This record gives sequence, C-alpha cells and structure tokens, in this order.
Amino acid sequence: MSAPSSASSATAENAATENDFLAPDAGQRPPGPTPSQSRFQVDLVAEAAGATDDKSPSSDASAAAPEGPDTDPGVSSEEAKGRFRVVNFADPSGAGSAASPEAAPAEGLQNGDTVMSETSLHSSTGGQHHYHYDTHTNTYYLRTFGHNTIDAVPNIDFYRQTAAPLGEKLIRPTLSELHDELDKEPFEDGFANGDELTPAEEAAAKEAADSKGVVKFGWIKGVLVRCMLNIWGVMLFIRMSWIVGQAGIALSCLIVAMATVVTTITGLSTSAIATNGFVRGGGAYYLISRSLGPEFGGSIGLIFAFANAVAVAMYVVGFAETVVELLNGVDAIMTDETNDIRIIGTITVILLLGISVAGMEWEAKAQIFLLFVLITAIVNYFIGTFISVKSKESAGFLGYDGSIMWENMGPDFRGETFFSVFAIFFPAATGILAGANISGDLADPQLAIPRGTLLAILITGIVYLGVAISTGSCIVRDASGNMNDTASSQFAMNCTDAACRFGYDFSTCKNEKDGCRYGLHNDFQVMSLVSGFGPIITAGIFSATLSSALASLVSAPKVFQALCKDNIYPGLQMFAKGYGKNNEPLRGYILTFGIALAFILIAELNTIAPIISNFFLASYALINFSVFHASLANSPGWRPSFKYYNMWVSLAGAVLCCVVMFVINWAAALLTNVIVLGLYIYVSYKKPDVNWGSSTQALTYHQALTHTLHLSGVEDHIKNFRPQCLVMTGYPNSRPALLDLVHSFTKNVGLMICGHIRTGYRRPNFKDLATDQARYQRWLLKNDTKGFYTPVFAEDLRQGSQYLLQAAGLGRLKPNTLVMGFKNDWRDGDMMNVETYISMIHDAFDFQFGAVILRLKEGLDVSHIQGQDELLSFQEKTSGMKDVIVSIDTSKDSDADSSKPSSKATSLQNSPAIQKDKKSPTVPLNMSDQRLLEASQQFQKKQGKGTVDVWWLFDDGGLTLLIPYLLTNKKRWKDCKIRVFIGGKINRIDHDRRAMATLLSKFRIDFSDITVLGDINTKPKKEHVAAFEEMIEPYRLKEDDMEQEAAERLKNSEPWRITDNELELYRAKTNRQIRLNELLKEHSSTANLIVMSLPLARKGAVSSALYMAWLEALSKDLPPILLVRGNHQSVLTFYS
Repeated sequence: MSAPSSASSATAENAATENDFLAPDAGQRPPGPTPSQSRFQVDLVAEAAGATDDKSPSSDASAAAPEGPDTDPGVSSEEAKGRFRVVNFADPSGAGSAASPEAAPAEGLQNGDTVMSETSLHSSTGGQHHYHYDTHTNTYYLRTFGHNTIDAVPNIDFYRQTAAPLGEKLIRPTLSELHDELDKEPFEDGFANGDELTPAEEAAAKEAADSKGVVKFGWIKGVLVRCMLNIWGVMLFIRMSWIVGQAGIALSCLIVAMATVVTTITGLSTSAIATNGFVRGGGAYYLISRSLGPEFGGSIGLIFAFANAVAVAMYVVGFAETVVELLNGVDAIMTDETNDIRIIGTITVILLLGISVAGMEWEAKAQIFLLFVLITAIVNYFIGTFISVKSKESAGFLGYDGSIMWENMGPDFRGETFFSVFAIFFPAATGILAGANISGDLADPQLAIPRGTLLAILITGIVYLGVAISTGSCIVRDASGNMNDTASSQFAMNCTDAACRFGYDFSTCKNEKDGCRYGLHNDFQVMSLVSGFGPIITAGIFSATLSSALASLVSAPKVFQALCKDNIYPGLQMFAKGYGKNNEPLRGYILTFGIALAFILIAELNTIAPIISNFFLASYALINFSVFHASLANSPGWRPSFKYYNMWVSLAGAVLCCVVMFVINWAAALLTNVIVLGLYIYVSYKKPDVNWGSSTQALTYHQALTHTLHLSGVEDHIKNFRPQCLVMTGYPNSRPALLDLVHSFTKNVGLMICGHIRTGYRRPNFKDLATDQARYQRWLLKNDTKGFYTPVFAEDLRQGSQYLLQAAGLGRLKPNTLVMGFKNDWRDGDMMNVETYISMIHDAFDFQFGAVILRLKEGLDVSHIQGQDELLSFQEKTSGMKDVIVSIDTSKDSDADSSKPSSKATSLQNSPAIQKDKKSPTVPLNMSDQRLLEASQQFQKKQGKGTVDVWWLFDDGGLTLLIPYLLTNKKRWKDCKIRVFIGGKINRIDHDRRAMATLLSKFRIDFSDITVLGDINTKPKKEHVAAFEEMIEPYRLKEDDMEQEAAERLKNSEPWRITDNELELYRAKTNRQIRLNELLKEHSSTANLIVMSLPLARKGAVSSALYMAWLEALSKDLPPILLVRGNHQSVLTFYS
C-alpha cells in the first residue's frame, strides 16, 4: 500500500542515496516471512515502469527492487515517485544492512506492520522527515533525524479529536509499541497491498471533498456585523429619546454605561472561553456546556434556543407595528390593527425563513445590506441634528444649545423610576452573543469572537451615548407642535425654560389634561423629526427589527442543533440532523418558525419580553460564572489565549447579571431561575454519558485534594470514626453478598475499597490490570456501589494483601478494617493456602486494622456460575481478555499464567463476562449453585421485620456494636431490631443486663433485647466435641508417635499442623467455640444476620489449622454470620 508523497519528489541523487542507505540486498530476501522472522522495514522505491519483471506473489507483497546507484538520474527524476513500500526484512545476521553503519539491525525493528508514507516535511536543517502510516495500529511513524525509528516528533494532528473538522486525527505510537519486548505480543503479519486508501485516508479525503464550498465567515461579517445589528435594536430610534426625557442626560449615560459594563464583562468572559481551545457550533450552549458541564449547558441551551425563537416573534411584531402605524397614517388598514400585525408578521417571518433556509451566505448578504441601511439612518439622524429647521421648532427641536442641555441634564421621572427605565433600556444592549451563536460557521472562532464581540460593544455603546447626549442637547422635553405657542415678552422675562430663549411657551400644553404631544417625553418618533430625511429613520427601524429577527432566527436552530447532537435530551435527537454542505439545521428552522409564528399570532408581547431578557441574562450570568469557576478550579487545561479577563471581575459580572434580572422583572427572574433549576435537576438525574473535561470536574478534584490534605492535618477523633473497609472481593461481581453487605454499612458513611489480588502470573500484564481497573470501577458506578476497585499483582495472596494493607487509600482516606469471606473449602485443597489465609488475618492485626469475616453456609464466590453474566451486561466485550479470575478461596488459585487459561483457576472460559459474548446456551444450574446464587443476592433485598443478633462477648473497642448500628440505619435493614448477647455469670445476670443497658443507652444505640449468657463455660455436647476431633484429625502433627527430629522437620515443612501440646493447652478455648456454636443455634437460628466477636489466636502459638478449625466450629450451620474484631481502639464514645 503506498501513496504519493505530498511534497515534490526527491532528486535522482537523493533517491539513489536513500535507496542505497535503506534497502538490504534484494537477493538476500527470503521468499516470505516465517513467524519468527516477521520484521518490516520501510524502503524508498523509485517506481520506474518495468523496474522488475518479477510478478510472483512474494514480489508483489514486498516492494519493487530499488534503483541502484548507477540508475540514470534523468529517468529517476521523471519517473521516481518517492514512494514508501513495506519491505520484508528477515536478515538476522544483519548482513543486509551492512550498506550503512547507521541502519537499524533486524532485532531493533518493530514487529511487522504495514507502513505507508503520508507526507514529507522539510526541516530547517534540510533533513527529510517521512511519515509512515501503519494500517494495523493507525499510527503515523516518522523516520526521524536520518534514523529508522517509529518514535514520532511533535505534530498537531496527534492532538486532534476523533471528529476533527480541521484535519485528520493521527495516532502517535503507543508506549507499548516503543517499550515492550519485541516477542511479547507479536503483531499480525502484513504486506503492502496495492494502492487502496486506508479507512482513515478515505475519511480525510471525504471530509476534504465535503468541505469545499462550505461558507465560513471572518470576524467582520461573522461577528461584528451580527452583534452590531442585534445590539442596535428598535430601542435606538423609538425609545432612546424617551429614556433621555425621563432620566436626563447624566442618568441616561449612566444607564448606557451600566448596561455596557455588564455586556463588556460578559464579552471578556466569552472571549476567554472561546479562546480556550477549538470552538464548534452551538454558541452560548457550547461555551457553557464545555466549561460547566452538561447540567448547566443543557438547561441554559434549551432556554437560550427558546428565547431566541421567541425573540424572532418579538422583533417581527416590532416591525409589523411600525408598518401598521404607517398604514394607519394613510388610512390603509386592512382589517383592524391587531389582525394587521398578525398578517404582516406572518408574511415577514415566512420571508425571513426563506432567507435563512437559502443558506448562511444569503443570510450574511442580507445582514450586510441591513447594516448599511441602519448606519445610513444613524448618520442621517446626526446630520439632521445640525440642520435647524424653523418648522421643527414647535415640535421641540430647537438645535444644539447649552441651556437645553443643562435643562435636560437632570432626571424628570413621570410615572417611572431609574430602575424601571433601566429595565426598558437593557434589552437593547443584549445581542452580544449573536456572533458566538454561529461559532460553527466562523473560519477562526478564537480570533473572531473576541475581536468582533468587543468591538461591537464599543461601537454600539459610543453610538448609544452619542444619541443620548445629542437628543438631550437639542430637543426639549415638552412641546405642543403649535407654531403659535410663542412666548410674550413679559412671559419671557420670568420664564426659566430653555424654550423661552427661542421664543416659545409650551406651558399651556403642559397644564392641559392630555399634556403635550411632542418633545422627548411624549413623541417616540422624535428622531424621525430631527433627522435630515425622515423616511430613512423608518427604514432604519425596519432594518434594526428585521436584522435582529434574522439573527435570532439563525441562532436558535444552530444552538438547538448543537444541543440535540450532544443527546442531552434523548427525545430531541431528530433535530440534530443537518442538511447540505453547511450542515444546515432545517428541522430546527421549521421548529423555530413554528414557535415564532405562535407568538406572533398572540401579538401581545409585553408580557413575554421581560422573560426573554431574563433568559438572555441567565446565559450571560453563566458565561461569566464559567470563567470564574474555571479559574477557581485552577485546572492545567484552562489557559485561554485571550488574557484580558479576571476571575473576580467575571464573578462580579455574574452577580450583576443576576441583579439586573431581578431589576427588570422579579417575577420573570424567579420563573427563569425555577426553569433553569428544573432542567438542571433533570439533566443531573438523567446523567448523560458525556465527558467534556468541564471545570466542575476540575473543581471537584481540586476540592477533593484540598480537603484530603486538610483532613491529613487533623487528628482522628472517636466521634468521627468510620469503618473504612478493605474488602477482599476479587472481581467485584464475583462475591455479591460480601460486596452488598459491606456497602450497606459503608455507603455514605465510610470508605470501601474492593481489593483484588491477582497471583500466578509469570509475566504480569500491567496494561490489562489498568484496563480492568477502569472497567470494574465503571461496573461499581453503574451498580450504584460507592467504592473503589484496586487490583494488584503479587506472588501470593499474603504478599498481595500486605501490599493493599500498606498502600491502599490516601491520607486519612485509608482503610482501617480488613473484610474477607470465610474460606468454606479450607479442608479440600492445599493446607498452605489455609496458612496464607490465617496469616492475612494476623497481618491485618499487625497493621492495627480491624478484621471482619463473613460466612454464608452456601458460600460467597459465584464467578463460576453460568448465566450470571447480567452482572457485567453493561460492559464492553472482553474477548481479548487473557485473564483468570482469582478468588479469595485460595484453593481455586494456582500458578495460572495469563497465557494458559486452562489452569485450575476459574478461567476465561468460565468468567461471567465471557459467557455473554460467546452466546452459549445457558446450562441449567444444579441445586447447590441455585442456592448459592439466591444466597448471594439476599442482601440486595429489603430485610423485613427480623433481628440482627450481636454477640458482643469481648470488648474490641466497639466495632462489633457499631457495624450493626450502621446497618440498621439503612433503608433495607431499618425494620430489623438489634438483640445483644453478652457473657456473664449465672448469679449476676440481672446486674450484667442492667450494666449493658446503661452502656447502650449512653451510646444512644437502640436495642430490643439484652440476653446474658450464663452458661457459656458449660461443657459442649460430647458428639460435637467428637465431631471436632474428627475434623482436625488429618491436620495433627502427632509428635508423640514419632522421633523428635522427624516431628520438627515435619512441623517446619508443614507449619499449619496442630501439635498435641498446643491442642491440650487450648482445650478450654476449643470447647468454648463448640459451646458457642450450640448457643448460637439455640438463640439465633432465625436471625437475619449474626454479628459476633471474632476469636483471637496468638501469633506463633496457635497453628493455622487449629485456628481455622475454631472458626469452622464456631460458625457452621448458621444464618449469615459476621465475625468482627476491632483493633481495640475505642470507636464509640458517650461524650459529646
């Protein structure tokens, strides 16, 4: 497989030298590879026509014969393609590579893979770097610095995401490919196979072909024009003058400045997020969701898209109202005013939809035309202010004058307040996200969004201030419009109004009931009056409304499409589909059209307008908060190239946005917050399967790290003791009963680590270990189990448990209790496994851990049962898993090597994860397996009314009592009552019961009954003692029956054997275990769970066989029993 180099071919001399340098002697090549000799080397081949006549399969599979040094340079330069082909290189002696001392020897080459040149790069030193594409691992290799190596130099394509729109993703060589031994995992042999494209090349070629003709905008057309059109709304022409009349020039400038501060801070925050990595389509939704995560992004995305859709209606109705006023002026009303607004609005929105659907290019052309009209109207107004016309004076336009400016400087609120006027103006400042909303259609969003948005805010802010100052400086607040309202000379003497200086007296209309008809306060169309040519202002109003409507009509579907593509709301997937080369969201356009049309038909938008403003403000607040949050999280991934932002300024911006929301309309602000919160809760509950590396994740990590470090600096206190359990589960799904029971009392209370010791590996595969760690951690999360899975490789179980006891956990979040399953089959296998098992308990005590052992008479390990695979049903296929399930029941462990699944261990074939993949027919379970499976699920069910019997025989610090208390606090166990059994003397039973009741009440632990057992030391029944003797018979040393030397040798080789001396010494303790079993059967045979003090055995004095026999005798034939022994540090206190 080869492809032409993208750079020009090398010269003939270079080609010849390269060939000489790289190629082994063609005659030394064997006809085909043997499995032990699969080595491939890249060879540069100048493919001259008819270079070789050999058409044999081996010749086709390898490269054409290279040119020799004598090849004619002319032919070479014409015909050489500079291609790379794979050459089978199987010369162990290295003779073939003797041509160059630098050529890599055969042993050093990577295992056989098909390699192909992607491109040639010329470095500054003149050396050539050739990319080679590996078809098996999708890796681009690089012949670097003149040497054959697959180590790649830095390249932007390695860092692309899979669906990169800017270029093809390349995969760098993995660490394993560079580091692993060559014979560890032989690759599949492969040869060059013609000139077909690889799948990756095909995808790249298709994308390149598709991208031709896609319209991408620069910062002016894409962002600046859109933002200016959206910010300059109708407000500029028909409300700005009224605002100046109400608030005066000073406060009007303050209102504009306040609005501009909010939008500028938001613009800076938008710029920071937009320059922190590549921005795709989706505007505000994309920025917020990738920063704060899908919960905030999903909630704001939906309301932002809806707000834009309704804004279309709002702007179109504004346009229709102006048209109806014009029609009214010439008596051309069709039906009545409301219906005319509906008719004109409907026609307008259909035309706008047509422009939008025609494509972004048409829409952009329409926007530029509308901007031209709008700027013409603004210029026309400013020119008009300098042209004094006598006929306009009676309407209040008297030209620039200091006295008018001074009179209009202060406020004159009539039925309004500062904040109500601010609330009316602020929607005029929104629209700063118009450019960001089409981020997917920008050629370079990282440059365009900051530059276009901030410049638009600056220009529009200056124009708003200019209009405020100019209207306030040349127009009086009240005018009658009557040319005859001139001031008499006597009145002029006493008059203080600015109009008096121009000879007008408008006091008559001020005193009338209806008031004056003209002036800043009364005439919304005063800018038309002032302007050089009135109809141009009307055209400006049309332009402002239509351009804003068009921008919103484009924004809403784009944002909605991005939201649907991410599948945050599963039901909306159908709107994700795009059409044409620009991936236009036609379905989104139709939906937006439908929403806009519905609100146009309502025709009363005064109620909906504040909600729209609040929706926009909510998204501004979250964009500002995103920047603060990302800066606070201090994630290394937060490094925007736009540096002019500050986290505290962004936080202030977020607070300001929230304040403005309530200033504009507190009811709408409350409604907005409720909607956002509701959608946030919904998305949090649905937990969409996305991972965008949000700042929420970064902050969670930051806080976890900070709190863990802080916790490590604080001494433990008894009141805060929590059982933090290291649970020896093996694979988490192999012992469900153990996992479920421990999870019942650690969930939301303490730490649970599922320890898994993997033994018997000649060559441990740490990569598999890491893969399994991730897979089973996901399994725990999927099953809502709050714990961590920690596997280790070790020589044997004891070594592995020591690793875990020492290293598991972090700081104060370390286990303090070892939990194991009881070794039911201890008598069936090698007794050295029992020695290991008992040693693990001793090790736990040495590490100052508590120890807990769970025994179910049916057993715990279900990993061998077929049909139990639903436990892993969510997982990916594990057909490549070469692993064995290592159980705590060490009789099932052996020297299993990962490459030999036929060992005694529960192997790949029996693993529940594999049974599903093989689609094997479910074999009916035998009775014991059926019982085991049922028993393994008993702690998943609600326990109902029953008892948890606590046999607190020895004081271990209180762990034996704390675990049942925590259990009965949980929902599944809350109906169970705690019964306490203690040892005592027959003549002091009442006294002991009272003492225990007092202690429990001081500990604030509820109990239903206390039983004092006065007959613990009574001798057990003879048949039970005989059964015990029979059980330990095979494990006795019987040193009295052999010579001392032979006995010592046997004890050294089999340390678990029970000596006669030891048996006699601990006869009383043995009898106590047998007797306790009788009492347990008598008192607790119906309990849901028995929690009992674990008997201790002195290390080195009691053999493991005897200790195991005690545990067996104590716990056999009983309901589920938990043998507990704390580390004899108090875990309960009655002090506050």
